[in-house]
Amino acid sequence: MADGLDLVLVLRYRKAVTYGLHVLLGALGEHETDTRYEVRFGAGVEQTIEHIRAAGGTRVLVLWSFYSPDAAALAEELGRIRALADGPNVTHIAGGVHATAEPVQTLDAGWDVAAVGEGESTLLSLVDAKGDPAGIVGLAYRDESGHVVRTGKAKQRPLDDFPGFALKWNKFNALEITRGCVYTCRFCQTPFMFSAKFRHRSVENVRWHVDRMRARGLRDVRFITPTALSYGTQTDEPDLAGVEELLATCKEGIGPDGRVFFGSFPSEIRPEHVSREALRLVRKYCANTNIIVGAQSGSDLVLEAAKRGHGVDEVRRAVRLGVEEGFQINVDMIFGMPGEDRADVDASLALARELADLGARIHAHTFMPLPGTPWRDAPPGDVSPETISEVDRLSRRGALYGHWQKQRDHAVRLAAAAEAYPRPGRSRTILPVAVSARPAEQSRPAE
Repeated sequence: MADGLDLVLVLRYRKAVTYGLHVLLGALGEHETDTRYEVRFGAGVEQTIEHIRAAGGTRVLVLWSFYSPDAAALAEELGRIRALADGPNVTHIAGGVHATAEPVQTLDAGWDVAAVGEGESTLLSLVDAKGDPAGIVGLAYRDESGHVVRTGKAKQRPLDDFPGFALKWNKFNALEITRGCVYTCRFCQTPFMFSAKFRHRSVENVRWHVDRMRARGLRDVRFITPTALSYGTQTDEPDLAGVEELLATCKEGIGPDGRVFFGSFPSEIRPEHVSREALRLVRKYCANTNIIVGAQSGSDLVLEAAKRGHGVDEVRRAVRLGVEEGFQINVDMIFGMPGEDRADVDASLALARELADLGARIHAHTFMPLPGTPWRDAPPGDVSPETISEVDRLSRRGALYGHWQKQRDHAVRLAAAAEAYPRPGRSRTILPVAVSARPAEQSRPAE
């Protein structure tokens, strides 16, 4: 046994999910508990196995977090780890958006427990219980008879309740300033995991984080938010006074040698929120010369069906304003959206060329039917050879980038998984998704 410990937490630590794991550790680091525990980082399969073996007979919780496209590959990894380091004292817990959307599929894939919803309070309860999941809210697992036990989603708490990174372990990341989203885009998991409303971290709490970053010698402040200019508001209208208060206090807190980044990776700005006043706020307080604008399609019909809440004209206007104000604009676009026909694809490609001519770069994606979204049962994104040729031409001139080809493969695997594990009441036959009515010669199948 690990000497004197009640519990060993082994994190399957991957670059793709460090933010989520750091948030969990941030909550744990501030938590008072009678449980004697230790945290170990498994940066790969072999290291994870070593940590499990080193625990001896001590109770081990192996914490996994992953997105839906990674679920199949990590299930295979889980199988390898179990084959070499397993026992009655080892429990594998999966969290994140995929486990929340597909808890039973996650259990069927080999995990012992699926964490459903936000994980901070669930992890703290598990630690207090020395790893015993019985009665803890926010979990799904099978009882001794094989029946699935669901304890409901974990309670959503204010962001200020927990740190945004793990000071105790010196693990930092971009700071989450908003969780949830009022825009219920049909392809996005965020509003359906965190609810269709905003929860913002207060300016005072953000400043607390920035002060500690500066004290540790960190000089760059970046934010995680589904829509940057929605900070401080609960409506679809930006609160620029609230945004300026946030940026001003961050700029002051990080000091003259520090930098603040806003509206660039890992966040974006909605096109209808782009204005000269907003862009000049970014230029006044921030170091980034690039901005990410979420367009998603060049077809108004597709945007309407996706419930994006804006049209193509807002995208054009946002790019023009951004370029005029001296920013490099990166525009997110998704190809292969449900119900998309040749006219819609042509409209998206035409918009991509038009924006590239203005100086923008297109960040190309392929539609993936993500679990937990209204379009989870749609066919995987189908990118035609003609579209691929045009995308390649844009890429060669430096006007387009992205992992759209890899996402196309992920989309096929997600659809296959949905077929293999259909939800109760869902047919295995996936039908086309209608977008909107067109003239008779271009009509789409009805939903």
